[in-house]
Amino acid sequence: MGRKLHVKDVKVDGKRVLTRVDFNVPLGAGGTVSDDTRIERALPTIRNIVERGGRAVLMSHLGRPKGKVVEEYRMKPVAERLGRLIDMHVTLAPDCVGDRTEAVVAAMQDGDIVLLENLRFHAGETENASDFARKLARLGDIYVDDAFGTAHRAHASTVGAAELFETRATGFLIDAEIEHLALATESPKRPYVAILGGAKVSDKLGVIDNLIEHVDVFLVGGGMAFTFLKSGGVAVGGSLVEEDLIETAGEILERVASAGKKLVLPTDIVISKNIDDEASAKLVSVDAGIPDGWSGFDIGPSTVEAFAAEIANARTIVWNGPVGVFEKQAFGNGTRKTAEAVADRTDQGAVSIVGGGDSASAVAKAGLADRMTHISTGGGASLKFLEGKPLPGIEVLSDA
Repeated sequence: MGRKLHVKDVKVDGKRVLTRVDFNVPLGAGGTVSDDTRIERALPTIRNIVERGGRAVLMSHLGRPKGKVVEEYRMKPVAERLGRLIDMHVTLAPDCVGDRTEAVVAAMQDGDIVLLENLRFHAGETENASDFARKLARLGDIYVDDAFGTAHRAHASTVGAAELFETRATGFLIDAEIEHLALATESPKRPYVAILGGAKVSDKLGVIDNLIEHVDVFLVGGGMAFTFLKSGGVAVGGSLVEEDLIETAGEILERVASAGKKLVLPTDIVISKNIDDEASAKLVSVDAGIPDGWSGFDIGPSTVEAFAAEIANARTIVWNGPVGVFEKQAFGNGTRKTAEAVADRTDQGAVSIVGGGDSASAVAKAGLADRMTHISTGGGASLKFLEGKPLPGIEVLSDA
């Protein structure tokens, strides 16, 4: 992917800068923001605009209101948290389109910030409806996208409205995402290790397919490992298996081997009678298999050691998906130990790129986020990038 026009290279003073941000943050008790990481990650772009005399018109979705106004998904708590973080007044518009919102934007002075109401209160956002896109575009003179988490979606705020602007720039966050993810797909330092976890093989098929030519070693854990294990004849009990992909998993193993690459599967598993029964958790070897009535929820210590040995030699590490149910104490050791191994290797000079979503949450829970080279803000978008697929929200931006 070539370089895109950056907001810092665009003349913004006196201009309305319609900026797509990712403020889809979790809300806790009382409707307050419980994790403001995504807001903080957008601050460099917002500051750059307002400090140079631009008028920042920010737009985002929050939750899944499905085209209707849902009170719990209003942007008010987000506007309040943004105001505190940036130490400026943030005006919340009454809607994201319409006459009243246009009046609020028209009253802006240079350096002001307006946050639009939830984009997904309108069905036209996810449908990329042309009329809704035109209404959004009326609110800006310049378009900036800094919402990597939605870059894989062809929505009105990411594509439809953007296409109506002559100047379409990237913000600091998306620019950093492109730069770091490119390290994993264009010129990775070797040995290159990919850690793939999460629930489903289907989510990672494209990634494995695209990365076979790049990656030296795949470390596979999480729920997706059981489909691979079953393809090799291992008894997996009641563990999560995508039955329709067992044959495909076997073919992947053959392709990796024929390419001279390595794919490491678990050799021991922490099992339990069900995910909520942590008290019954015990360790079994893969050779012995998982008995009926039991399921696997984490990789065991021998597998942790095998993963750590591969990570210790890596110069490039990409991690997408936890290798166990890290939210549960009894099933979190594999993911935590893997995170420690990645952090240690990063300290020694390796490049580590952690996908968004659960992977980022797991690393944060382990207290190791600041020891990774880059943590993506977009789980789905980072997967698409690693699959080699175009991201509509980035493709639409102006080339540098």
